[in-house]
Amino acid sequence: MKIKFIVVVFVSIWMALIVRVFFLAVESNIHYKKLSHNNTIKSEEIAPVRGEIVDRNNKPIAINELGFKIQLKPHLYNKKNMKIFNEELDFLIATIPDLDRQKIVKNYKKKDSYYNHNFIDIIQFISYKDIMPIYSILNLRENLKIVPAPKRYYPYGDIAAHIIGYVSRANKKDVEHDKLIELIGYTGKTGIEKYYNTYLEGEAGLRKIKVNANNQEIEELSHKKPNEDRKLILNLDIELQRYISLLFEKKAGAVIVMNVDGAILSASSFPEYDLNTFVSGISYEMWNKLSSSLEKPFTNKLVNGLYPPGSAIKPGLGLVYITSGIDPHWHVDCRSAMPLGKRVFRCWKKTGHRITDLRKAIRESCDDYFYKGSLQVGIKKMSKGLMRYGLGKKTGVDLPNEFIGIVPSREWKKKKYNRSWYIGETVNTSIGQGDFLVTPMQMAQFTALIATGKLPIPHFAKKIGSKVYQPEPQKIFTKDEMKKLPLIQKAMYEVCNHPKGTATHYLSSKVRLAGKTGTAQVVAILQDIEKRKHEHEMSYYRRSHAWFTTYGPYKNPQYVVLAMVEHGGHGGAAAGEIVSKIYNKLLELGYIKQ
Repeated sequence: MKIKFIVVVFVSIWMALIVRVFFLAVESNIHYKKLSHNNTIKSEEIAPVRGEIVDRNNKPIAINELGFKIQLKPHLYNKKNMKIFNEELDFLIATIPDLDRQKIVKNYKKKDSYYNHNFIDIIQFISYKDIMPIYSILNLRENLKIVPAPKRYYPYGDIAAHIIGYVSRANKKDVEHDKLIELIGYTGKTGIEKYYNTYLEGEAGLRKIKVNANNQEIEELSHKKPNEDRKLILNLDIELQRYISLLFEKKAGAVIVMNVDGAILSASSFPEYDLNTFVSGISYEMWNKLSSSLEKPFTNKLVNGLYPPGSAIKPGLGLVYITSGIDPHWHVDCRSAMPLGKRVFRCWKKTGHRITDLRKAIRESCDDYFYKGSLQVGIKKMSKGLMRYGLGKKTGVDLPNEFIGIVPSREWKKKKYNRSWYIGETVNTSIGQGDFLVTPMQMAQFTALIATGKLPIPHFAKKIGSKVYQPEPQKIFTKDEMKKLPLIQKAMYEVCNHPKGTATHYLSSKVRLAGKTGTAQVVAILQDIEKRKHEHEMSYYRRSHAWFTTYGPYKNPQYVVLAMVEHGGHGGAAAGEIVSKIYNKLLELGYIKQ
């Protein structure tokens, strides 16, 4: 029995040894063969060239400047190879004197590791003209590698800065969201460059090569080209954009020129800044100067600037009134002041407008009409109607981080502040004041709605690759609203053409316009002040924002032109001439057909 047990144990041990030998000799061979293959066959991703952005006339507004980057062989920053490392740096600095040695060392050490066998970027960009005289000298050094590296360039500098946006070095957060960015090194940070970043950056190519134990290339096995140079065509006319920038010189605010179908021909946020300063990294001094400016040049005021709409909102509220129970012929006797509780709500005109119906109220911007109308309609219908007209929500424009603004309501105030609503807030809302906030882009969309009865989606892109981008405007008006819309349109026509229209005497447009001015207060006027100061008598930052939103031609609406001048005072006075010149330019360029 004992002998049998010993034999069984002996046989079992030998069987286990035989199985293990078989596994090591045969089965593991497949595994180690794969490892060996990975050691000899290397895959390299090829960075795609970023697509260009052009305007509607194919003029380049974001292109790639031809240049190169210089890379240094890894594993040189150690005791064994430090002499080689210093020799290479000495040579580079002697050849290109402007280099920062400390910065190069810091970048190299950050990327160098035992596991990294790829050459390390030490100089991010040298232009074509600067590297050509020294290219052959650098190329002879086996520890250095010269690699094509295009750099983003904006030919028009600060023109349309907030629309185009800029690319800059990617950070860890960028890489987490898009692994391709790690290969490229740059990404869109603002504007169109950010919104369409995935399309513009393209897709990486792939190159498979055979290397030896020293990581030296022996043979190229396959080569797949990157999907690159994706062109993005915008609706913008860059020359019109430049013309408008000259009109708005030394002013802060925003201008939008938009086809009534939503295609944006020009849009600017002022003041602007040179996009090229951000591509390679802005200096601390420049950043501090721009970021501390009271004019807020970094804010894209088109979609991130929030302002009280003031009287510019009155056409929309007028439509809400006459479709919510108020007779279109209802009128008030404006005596310049409306007592309500312990407060007095004043009309802007000291002598009052006297008998005023809706048409006159819009034409001459009578506050008293809208005060009293709001007390009949109520904030619920007012806010609901304005929200349906596109306010208090995103327009859908193809720019990143669009703000939604505020259309005040009981529900909004309860949720935001957990406080009750007061009747005085309804009255304030009726003239676009109080907590009411909009963006210029929302007001341009709103104006197109009044002009056509359809709510467009504002858009800059005209053609993305081979695909035409043309979102369809929405039909949101009821039959009753469409029936009564002509009354609002006629009143807006009179704003620009009637002898008592608030914009008439400030216009020189060759195009017949309809529009609405707005003077949005930025500081409250105390109740005990009987005589108000004129806008020009106030200090600059206490003056009201000036709105002037228009469409034209009146009988055949084709374009919306909106100008908002920060601290400009009266809308017509501050923006009338600017808007007139823009329409005349549109006529000259053939965009408007009379």
